[in-house]
Amino acid sequence: MSIRQFLPHGPLGFGTAPLGNMFRDIPEDEALATVDAAWDAGTRFFDTAPFYGAGLAEIRLGKALAKHKRDDYVLATKVGRVILDEVDPNQKLGQSGQLFAAGLPNKVVNDYSEKGTMLSIEGSLKRLGVDHIDFVWVHDVAQDFYKDEWLAMFESARTGAFRALDRLRDEGVIKGWGLGVNKTEPVEILLGLDAPRPNATLLAGRYTLLDHAHALQRLMPAAAAQGVDIVVGGPYSSGILAGGKHFEYAEASPEIIAKVEKIKAAAERFGVPIKAAALQFSLANPAVAAVIPGASKPERIREDHAALAATIPADFWRELRAQGLVAPDAPLPIDR
Repeated sequence: MSIRQFLPHGPLGFGTAPLGNMFRDIPEDEALATVDAAWDAGTRFFDTAPFYGAGLAEIRLGKALAKHKRDDYVLATKVGRVILDEVDPNQKLGQSGQLFAAGLPNKVVNDYSEKGTMLSIEGSLKRLGVDHIDFVWVHDVAQDFYKDEWLAMFESARTGAFRALDRLRDEGVIKGWGLGVNKTEPVEILLGLDAPRPNATLLAGRYTLLDHAHALQRLMPAAAAQGVDIVVGGPYSSGILAGGKHFEYAEASPEIIAKVEKIKAAAERFGVPIKAAALQFSLANPAVAAVIPGASKPERIREDHAALAATIPADFWRELRAQGLVAPDAPLPIDR
């Protein structure tokens, strides 16, 4: 099933990684208010993961959504890590080990097997307080987390998680599955398999206004041809396109900052909010079904919805193309 058919309220979802205390310790009331703001703005697609704060994001999201009917929203989470009921005082999550430094201290175990997949889903259901999950992504089975061992981890997922999720979809337990990764290569391999077959894939950071050329060449046409929807995560490139300082979950390099400044300058000349340019660029690709920016403050949610609705002059897009700030063959809103 295409994920598009389950998003009647529009393509703008909410990525809940910040609710796991990503980068900072977020007060509980602020985290819950952010989910409430997303709901009030019309968001009905919520994406989370056990990895986000060792279960904290799932717990907070479930608490905030408990006041709503389960069938009134679409829920996605991830597998590949199992959260244990034991404390690990030396827990380090993320490439730098500090991504969720203020998350829960529960021990997290990497496990892409069929058994691990079922345990992960069982744990997510309990933390979220729901009886079913709609879409499940196999999380971070890529080079950025596993270095030279990533292909071995992918093979473990292929014979374990992929088959388990394929079966759950065929049985009607979930609506669909795919990968949830920050790299294109695992998705390229997945699309080349005869079976199992995904419905969609969450691709974070690789199809953004700032970084899209590789995905445009290697992945997006194949995904569109096979009917595999792409959900774009991290449309603000870890925050650098939304006034932050991070790119790829770390301090942005001088080269990245310089490119962002050029995009910002063009946006200012045409009176375009840079968030609007970022969201609308990602959604202009026909392979993209949804975009799920993260937020940890209610006002950021309202900015996202305003950005999606903003009118952007065609000349702005033409200038980005003329300056080489977007790939020459990248689909733009004016190309529709």
